[in-house]
Amino acid sequence: MGTLAGRRIVLGVTGGIAAYKAAELASRLKKAGAAVHVVMTHAATSFVTPLTFRTITDAPVVTTMWGEPRYHVEHIALAELAEIVLVAPATANFIAKAAAGIADDMLTTTVLATRAPLLLAPAMNTGMWENPVTQENVRRLTERGAQIIPPSVGQLACGAMGAGRLPEPAEIVAAVEEHFAKAQSLAGRRILVTAAGTEEALDPVRYLGNRSTGRMGYEVAAAAARRGAEVILVSGPTHLDTPAGVRRVNVRSARDMYAAVLAEYENADAVIKAAAVADYRPAETAEHKIKKTDGPLTLTLTRNPDILYELGQKKHGQILVGFAAETQNVETYAQEKLAKKNLDFIVANNVAEKDAGFGVLTNHVKIFFADGRAEDHPLMAKAALAGVILDHLEEALQKRA
Repeated sequence: MGTLAGRRIVLGVTGGIAAYKAAELASRLKKAGAAVHVVMTHAATSFVTPLTFRTITDAPVVTTMWGEPRYHVEHIALAELAEIVLVAPATANFIAKAAAGIADDMLTTTVLATRAPLLLAPAMNTGMWENPVTQENVRRLTERGAQIIPPSVGQLACGAMGAGRLPEPAEIVAAVEEHFAKAQSLAGRRILVTAAGTEEALDPVRYLGNRSTGRMGYEVAAAAARRGAEVILVSGPTHLDTPAGVRRVNVRSARDMYAAVLAEYENADAVIKAAAVADYRPAETAEHKIKKTDGPLTLTLTRNPDILYELGQKKHGQILVGFAAETQNVETYAQEKLAKKNLDFIVANNVAEKDAGFGVLTNHVKIFFADGRAEDHPLMAKAALAGVILDHLEEALQKRA
């Protein structure tokens, strides 16, 4: 039997013309051995009848919260039995509701109640898909761990050409299979991730810092936990929430991070060093707030410990991944850092490039490997890039084993 044999999948079908493809999707999932439980919105029943899905899946089809219940407390029962909730097609309306936490029908209520992973296959007009509101809603859902199966580009039902087509059922099934294949691909592994910037105190009020929000490291930590790893996230100050299933260690300064990382390093299988650590700190920290004067203020700085270099020197089987955030000579500096710090691979980007630096949701990177390989990755969501990094990490772990 294949990857989906015996898997419990809740398939949400919303009200778009692409709902007709969901019948083939349900059929493919069922033939692959999955137990498929369909929840339809009221609008979806205008495109495809519930009888179609009941016949395909050999299971009750839920269309309302108010009819005769087929499960005990249906939305809770469905939420708990699901190993994955797949919504295909996912309309702009559904995505907006899910992002806002609205629960006004059986599908949105089930999605809000479940702890199962959420996969969405959006389908809509190009203008709706590209609308900043929709993109913001997608971002909010991916931040919470939802996986988006990107819509295809082609001719839409309205006759226009562009992004917004529901991917073919075979592609969606492949995405579901990949999810389950990766669900435990890092089980038994202990992954140490660092994230965010550090703060180096000048006085009780002020500090030297940088613009890192920590988003890249948090996306990596979340993705590693979803793949079954034990994840320790050593984080500088940030507004981001701790990802589900991750143990977070809060630090403030570079020296704090150095101590926390070294304490965890010995038992780690891999370290992904995404934090933007300050290279220097004030030589002295004032006991009280420094007051303004008429003249200039001179600061004396001293070097902070180089955490990544220390890890490279102490490496005894761990996979070590670094980041290089540069504004010029990106490839040269990244390759020098790769060699000097004894890394397995390094993720390099130009933080001066539009949409690829600090405080944004996307990144454009080039990955350099210790064996001389290099991969250039186009601009993509940091959540997607986290998956790329972990794919390479798994490859390195397998080779090391």
